[in-house]
Amino acid sequence: MKMHNPPHPREIVKELYLEPLHLTVTDAAKGLHITRKTLSSIINGRAGVSSEMALRFAKAFNTTAESWLNLQQHYNLWHSQQEIDVSEVKVFIWPRASR
Repeated sequence: MKMHNPPHPREIVKELYLEPLHLTVTDAAKGLHITRKTLSSIINGRAGVSSEMALRFAKAFNTTAESWLNLQQHYNLWHSQQEIDVSEVKVFIWPRASR
């Protein structure tokens, strides 16, 4: 089943981790060993979660890197589906084998 407008990972970081743990962006960035600017870019939706960041989030929040990458991919794919018209794309398939 397709998800309707999946959340950006920033929402998960902010609402499930930073706010409940009373972490500032500065403190979280220090703990993640990244710059405040890098974390702020993710939290403000100007950047996505890279594989490197997924590894850091996984360790810091006791989750998996795959879960962070899946969140990002679902978000990216859904938004691309809203913006890109593929109706003119040619379908390439192998001919069916004779039976």
